Amino acid sequence: MTSKLDPKVRARCESRAQVIKALAHPSRLSIVEELGRTRERCVCELADLLGLDISTTSRHLSQLKEAGILVDEKRGQMTFYRLRTPCILQFLDCVDGVIQQGLESRLRLLR
Repeated sequence: MTSKLDPKVRARCESRAQVIKALAHPSRLSIVEELGRTRERCVCELADLLGLDISTTSRHLSQLKEAGILVDEKRGQMTFYRLRTPCILQFLDCVDGVIQQGLESRLRLLR
């Protein structure tokens, strides 16, 4: 079956899916939230916060960076990360709204 979607629409949806896929892990979501609160953190601080080793944390950071969510800056031996577009936090607020609405719907069914 041939798709009737405009190629630009398809490309935009594929790009969006890449960003959403990069966010689809609890550790990566925690990183995004932390960077939303603190503006920037080095790999070692994030690893400590998450309770992960530095190599695992670095892989998570790389995925977020490749998706365009984070930018990094080297300062001597240390690499600091920050959100490229802090508006991603608004998307997460929207996700929280979806979760809340779902919970409220289930709660109404129990009453």
